Amino acid sequence: MLGPNDSFPEPVLAKLRSLNIEHVSPAGLMRQEISRRTPLGQQAERAARQGRPLADETTFALMRRWFWTRKPDAGFALGDFPATLLQAKVFDEWLDARDETLSAVIAAPGAAPQPVVDHYRAQGLLIEDGALAA
Repeated sequence: MLGPNDSFPEPVLAKLRSLNIEHVSPAGLMRQEISRRTPLGQQAERAARQGRPLADETTFALMRRWFWTRKPDAGFALGDFPATLLQAKVFDEWLDARDETLSAVIAAPGAAPQPVVDHYRAQGLLIEDGALAA
């Protein structure tokens, strides 16, 4: 899902929750790291106190750990990742390395970063917002 979770209609989020798949977001993983007081969590907490967003390297560290420790071919829904074109391309490489593919990418209308939307549209994976109602 491209864009913040709160930018998606409730029926879409409810459907995702009803599926037996893991729902992961960098923000959720970061909250876990902060509560466990890990070095990564402490780094993120400092950034948040200073009003800075998560650096790409921190986001990659969180998502990389999750991606490479999950069961192969286990279903998942990602929220707010990838958020940049670089993140999308790196995520594509991770998928290729595990011989996995995405089924679809849903973009929050007006909230998703256009370069990432265009990247997944070019791959034929983007579900346009009009198709969400179907």
